[in-house]
Amino acid sequence: MKQETKILIEKIKSANSILLTAHKNPDGDALCSVLALYQLIYLNYGKDSVCVYDGNVPESFRYISLRGRAHYFEQVDLSQPFDLAVLMDYGTTRNIGGTRGALDSAKFLVEIDHHKNDEKIGNLCIDDETAAATTCLIYDLMIDAGWEYDDKVLNLLAIGILTDTGNFKYAKDGRSLRIMAELVDKGVDIQRQLELLSHKPRKTIQTEARVVADAEFYYHNRLVIATVDSAAYKNLDGRGETALSLLGQIKGIEYIVLLKQQKENQIGVSLRSKFLPVNKIAEKLGGGGHICASGAVVNDSLENVKQRVIELFKGA
Repeated sequence: MKQETKILIEKIKSANSILLTAHKNPDGDALCSVLALYQLIYLNYGKDSVCVYDGNVPESFRYISLRGRAHYFEQVDLSQPFDLAVLMDYGTTRNIGGTRGALDSAKFLVEIDHHKNDEKIGNLCIDDETAAATTCLIYDLMIDAGWEYDDKVLNLLAIGILTDTGNFKYAKDGRSLRIMAELVDKGVDIQRQLELLSHKPRKTIQTEARVVADAEFYYHNRLVIATVDSAAYKNLDGRGETALSLLGQIKGIEYIVLLKQQKENQIGVSLRSKFLPVNKIAEKLGGGGHICASGAVVNDSLENVKQRVIELFKGA
C-alpha cells in the first residue's frame, strides 16, 4: 500500500468530522469524485461525510447515484473546523469558490487532483496530472486501500471518467480505458449511465442548438467561437459540453471556443481542440487545464474577451 494511502486512511479513521468538496460549478468528474469518496468512507468506516459545492450543478446530473448528498455550501453549517477536509479536482485555488474558508480552517487538508497546479494547498497531495480524471485517482485509491465498494461507487466512477474524457475523446492514454474495462467487469452498464446523463430540460437543448447555429468562424475556418449571453447562460447545462462537442464535429475545425457570460463582466471561457494544445491559451487568460481541454474565467465584457481570444489564436 502506498504511503499516501496509509496517511489518508489514518486521517479518515481519526476524524470525527469530514468535509468533501471540489471546484466551483462542479462537472461530472468533480461531483462524482466527491460522491464516490463519500460512499467509500461510509461503507468502510461508517462515517457520514459532509459533501458541499459552490456554483451550479448541471441538471443532467440529477439522477446520478447519491446526488442528494451534495449540498450548496451556504445551506450547510461550515462554521466549525472539520477534522479532515478533502478537496478534489480543483486545478487552481481560483476555482475553489465559497468553500475556501472551510478548507482553510480544516485541521488536515487532503487534495486529490489530476490537474497541473503550482499552488498546492493540501497537507497531503494525492495528485497525478497524467490521469485522465480525478475519478481515476479515486479508483486507484479504492484498489490500493482494498476498500469495499458497491454499485453506486462503481457507477459514479464510470460517469466521472466518461464526462471528463468526453466519452474517451480526450483520453490521454489507455489507463482510463483499462479502468473503465475493470468497472464494466465489476458490473457497470455504460449505456445506462449515459442514458442518465441524457435527461435535459427543453430550454437547455434549444439554447445549445442556438449557440451552435450562431457560432462564428475565423482563420480559414480553423477556429470557431460560440457565445452565450447572460440571458441564455441560465439555460446552459454545465459547461456547454454538448455545444462544444457539436462544434468539434465540423470538418476542418481545429480549435473550439465557447464564451459564457456568467455575469455582466465575468466571462467563462471553454477551450477545446481535436489534436493541438489549447492549455497555453487558457494560461494567458488566467486559467489552465489539459492540453486539448482547458478553460478560464475573465473579468471583462463579452466582446472584449472575444476579441482577445481571436488575437491569441492568431498564428496558432
